[in-house]
Amino acid sequence: MDLAGLVVFAGALFVAAASPGPGVVAIVARVLGRGREGAIAFAAGVAVGDVVWLTFAVLGLAVLAQTFHAVFLVIRYAGAAYLLWLAWELWSAPAERQAIAGESRREHPVRLFLAGLALTLGNPKVVVFYVALLPNILDLGRVTPLGYAELVVVTELVLALVFAGYMLLAERARSLVASPRAMRIVNRATGGVMAGAAVAVATR
Repeated sequence: MDLAGLVVFAGALFVAAASPGPGVVAIVARVLGRGREGAIAFAAGVAVGDVVWLTFAVLGLAVLAQTFHAVFLVIRYAGAAYLLWLAWELWSAPAERQAIAGESRREHPVRLFLAGLALTLGNPKVVVFYVALLPNILDLGRVTPLGYAELVVVTELVLALVFAGYMLLAERARSLVASPRAMRIVNRATGGVMAGAAVAVATR
C-alpha cells in the first residue's frame, strides 16, 4: 500500500479514535476509578476488536457480519453487561482504602482483554467506519498480505497512541484526588459514565 494512502488512513482513524466513544469512555473511567492497572489489557482488547472489523472490511465480509447479526448482538449485550458490572464495581468501591492505600481488587488481564474485545465487536459503528473509509483509499480487491499487515500495524499504532494519551490524562486527573470523599465522588461519577457507555452500546 502506498505511503499517501496509509497517511490518509492513519489520519482518519486518529480523528475517529480520539472522538470519545464507548471504548475510550470505558478506558478513561477505568483508569479514574481503578488506576492504570488492568486498563492496558482492556485497551488491548478494544484495539484487537478494531483489527477484527478491519479484517472484515478488507475481506468484504461486512455482509457476512450482517448475516450473523444475532451472534454480534449477543456479543454486544455481553460487552454492555460487563460494562454495567464494572460500573457497579466503581460505584460501590471502598473509597477510603483506595484513596489511602491505592489498592483495588485485581482482575485477570485475560478477562479484561476479552471485555474490551467484546465491547468493540458489539459496536457496529466500528465496521461502518472501516467499510466507508477503506474503499476510498485502496482497491479492496487487490489488497496484498503485506498491504493488510501494514493496515493492521498502522491501526494498532494509532489506537495505542490515542489510548495511551487518554490513560495518561486520566491517571493525572486521578492523582489530583486525595481525600476519601473526593475519591468516592470520582468512583461514582466514573461508574455513572461507564453505565452510560453500556447503555449506548446496548441500544445502538
